[in-house]
Amino acid sequence: MNFHGRVFIVILFCCFCISSATHSVGAVQKPASRPNIILCMTDDQGWGETSFNGHSILKTPHLDDMAASGLRFDRFYAAAPVCSPTRGSFLTGRHPNRFACFSWGHTLRPQEVTVAEAVKSAGYTTGHFGKWHLGSVQANSPVSPGNSGFDEWVSSPNFYENDPYMSHNGTVIQLKGESSRVTVDAALEFIKQSKMKEKPFLAVIWFGNPHTPHEATSELKDLYQNQSADFQNYFGEITGVDRAMGHLRRQLRDLGLAENTLLWFTSDNGPRPPRFKKEDSRSQATGGLAGWKGNLWEGGIRVPSIIEWPAQIQKPEVTNVPCGTIDIYPTVLAVTGAKVSHQPHLDGVSLLPLIEGQMTSRSKPMGFWTYPAKGHPKRSTEILLNLKQQQTPEKPNPEGPVPDAEAASLKTKYSKDDLPGAAAWIDGDYKLLKMISKKNQSQYTLYNLAQDHSEKKDLSKVDPKRFRKMKAGLLDWQHSVVDSLNGKDYSD
Repeated sequence: MNFHGRVFIVILFCCFCISSATHSVGAVQKPASRPNIILCMTDDQGWGETSFNGHSILKTPHLDDMAASGLRFDRFYAAAPVCSPTRGSFLTGRHPNRFACFSWGHTLRPQEVTVAEAVKSAGYTTGHFGKWHLGSVQANSPVSPGNSGFDEWVSSPNFYENDPYMSHNGTVIQLKGESSRVTVDAALEFIKQSKMKEKPFLAVIWFGNPHTPHEATSELKDLYQNQSADFQNYFGEITGVDRAMGHLRRQLRDLGLAENTLLWFTSDNGPRPPRFKKEDSRSQATGGLAGWKGNLWEGGIRVPSIIEWPAQIQKPEVTNVPCGTIDIYPTVLAVTGAKVSHQPHLDGVSLLPLIEGQMTSRSKPMGFWTYPAKGHPKRSTEILLNLKQQQTPEKPNPEGPVPDAEAASLKTKYSKDDLPGAAAWIDGDYKLLKMISKKNQSQYTLYNLAQDHSEKKDLSKVDPKRFRKMKAGLLDWQHSVVDSLNGKDYSD
């Protein structure tokens, strides 16, 4: 072989080595390409309370921009018409009745697997910021954020306003500033630290607004000078959330994280009912849907929702596929590759095929069930100031009983013969609604939501075959929920 031939072989061999090395490095670095996940949720924001869903007064330019560039859900459902149960569904992919989170102020069960716990299997670091409302934020509670899978947390027991007190990993601190902005800023500190450590992250941001008592800053109130004082505060808080979301999105771009971050925005239930019969500024809150917070009409459970993920969603899409907070957990697991060794029964489905443009319908119906149980009051500032007074740097957990110590209890046994309370079963365009009369009688109606989004035309007698089938489906599902309530999922 001549000199030139030997040189060619050497060059070819070097190229092969470089190519192999590059491939090897790519394989090692592949985990760094896993998307970051940010899951945001407001408190009591109705389906109609954004500009992109048609509100003529509210100013939500950043959410509008998200909707114009990402995946917008026109039929997205909170699992319950009140906050704590929906939050439980958000974290677990399960209907909250499965773990006895029946109403506001009720807790998780520590036996549940949360999305924060699940993604750790895929190497993610996790943080919670804002409203918790699924148990105490005292560090030793079995259902605190820290004992529910979150590495870092700046959390409030319930809703909060400006300059809020928070529990930072169990130690009470005070944040200074507008409510939604300080929540995002706390999350951004975690996000920056995660980037420095080259760790993919899950950040859960649960805003305290626009829950009552509505205390917008002067700057935000000034945007609505033509409204009454009440609505200057109310609308101002929603725009405050919008601005906080805009700040978050800008920071993600500046940090070079926006492209491969899945950013999800939604609400925990519909808006509160009007206090007076004539509240013109409230007429758009549900976007024409029937009902309000606290009931299972569409206005109580259908909420705004958007996903922005530039690396995957490269053109704007709008979907009418029924989806909900129960789908967040399985979607995040599918996106991150997280594995759970013992997965309790899921009500949700992964929406990754929908994100990828390969899903045109839902694979199974969605169940709703308002179990009649009283809420548990949680006054955030009072709770946190009391905790602060008892804390020392050496002893963040005060002497005395551990909060929520009974959260894991399975002592109460529930009967399949007694299924009290309102319920609903959504299958494609159809919704079966079970309401309870003043005489405690069950009343069933059937609606085609594609043709009748205001739920005015009962089809139960027009389509009796579908009506019977959906009643049977709801009953089977409720029996499954009772099995979970009684602990079946933890022993299988």
